Amino acid sequence: MQTARGASLSSSGDTNQPKSSYLRLFFFVAISVWLLDQVTKWIAVATLDGQDSIILIPNVLSLTFLRNGGAAFGMAAGLTVVLSGLAVLVCVFVIRAASRLRDKGWAIGLGLLLAGAMGNLTDRIFRDPSPFQGHVVDFIHLNHWPVFNVADIALTFAALVVFWRTWRGIGIDGAR
Repeated sequence: MQTARGASLSSSGDTNQPKSSYLRLFFFVAISVWLLDQVTKWIAVATLDGQDSIILIPNVLSLTFLRNGGAAFGMAAGLTVVLSGLAVLVCVFVIRAASRLRDKGWAIGLGLLLAGAMGNLTDRIFRDPSPFQGHVVDFIHLNHWPVFNVADIALTFAALVVFWRTWRGIGIDGAR
């Protein structure tokens, strides 16, 4: 029954779409953002490694090459193997949770979360000094903020989307 004029009869506006459309959106976001992260890191390594910072907007934005063995803000640098293991667990959890997707917002949020976790995990597995101890490539620098990459941006937006959907009371299955 409608509670207000023009209100949806379902608890969430997008639960009428086939479940496969949410999975396609989830995987499209995850793969696209992961590829963007990897391509930009490859370009950063090829063009910025060993170079001075490139100032794009004075006192605001520069490209500064950095290899980060730790987590956010360079913390936990000695725990790279643990961080790699946590990233694997996050990826497994998110892929399993995706089977319950019935909401576009959650599909995008979880896709961003998977892309961010996989982007930095890919570096930890395949970059020096050794597998599961590799350093993450960071290159985007906003003044007065640590250097970061596209995977970090994806993780930040994933957190915002998950917070927003949760605050609105919308579950991963689209139910309120």
